Amino acid sequence: MSEANAAALQGVPVTALWTLWSRASESARTDSEFCDFRAEELCRSIYFDYRTFGRPAQTQVLRARTIDVEIERFHRNSPGGTVVALGEGLQTTYWRLGTPDLNWISVDLPEMIALREQLLPEEARVRTVAASALDRSWFDLVGAGDVLITAEGLFMYLQPDEVYALIGDMAQRFPGASVIFDVLPPGLTERTLNGTKLARGSDYVLPPMPFGLTVAQTRALPQQIPGVSGYHELPMLPGRGWCSPMMLGLQRRLPLVRNHRHLIARLTFA
Repeated sequence: MSEANAAALQGVPVTALWTLWSRASESARTDSEFCDFRAEELCRSIYFDYRTFGRPAQTQVLRARTIDVEIERFHRNSPGGTVVALGEGLQTTYWRLGTPDLNWISVDLPEMIALREQLLPEEARVRTVAASALDRSWFDLVGAGDVLITAEGLFMYLQPDEVYALIGDMAQRFPGASVIFDVLPPGLTERTLNGTKLARGSDYVLPPMPFGLTVAQTRALPQQIPGVSGYHELPMLPGRGWCSPMMLGLQRRLPLVRNHRHLIARLTFA
């Protein structure tokens, strides 16, 4: 695997390096069940000072694992179906899942797709689209059959009206499909609008996150977006410390927290 310079990445695309580093760091731990050797290779191959992000984020790993479970379920029920990964960044999901017999469409900005194509191997079933997830041109690349759309770590960086319009258009174009995405509470996303450092001792300032919802607001999306027929919260797979089963359970029960927490949602289309 050749080396690459990430200097071309600016703004939101830089967050792909943050999530990559978190996955690679977790995969390298001897006390973790998470394995992502492709992420470890990518991390070593990209010239970048990852220390600018502070400590790795375990929540990003648990988010990836939770979505992995849903893609595996989709694969069992719909072999030969299509996964559309919006804003895929430097995710290595396709290889982590053992290159499943799924048609895979990776959509991201041109500079990110260029980096992916430089460092990741060509796969017959994987197609890349160098465009914004908001550019509906990728709609025409999705063939017949079952469809699962993922937007891992993406929607919070878009404007609310953009998110609602995109979900509505997907619902109209892909009846019976689903979209999986993660949601941050407004109290967290609003703090990023004026510039927030990622962590103490870190120089990295998070990009603005205009889109945040409470749990109750996320549950109400089927009543607000035409074509959306169902909502399901995907239980976050547990980890260590603040992400242990006990702590995740407390977050769902404590009155001051249960409506204002990070969650992963699946919306189904009529």
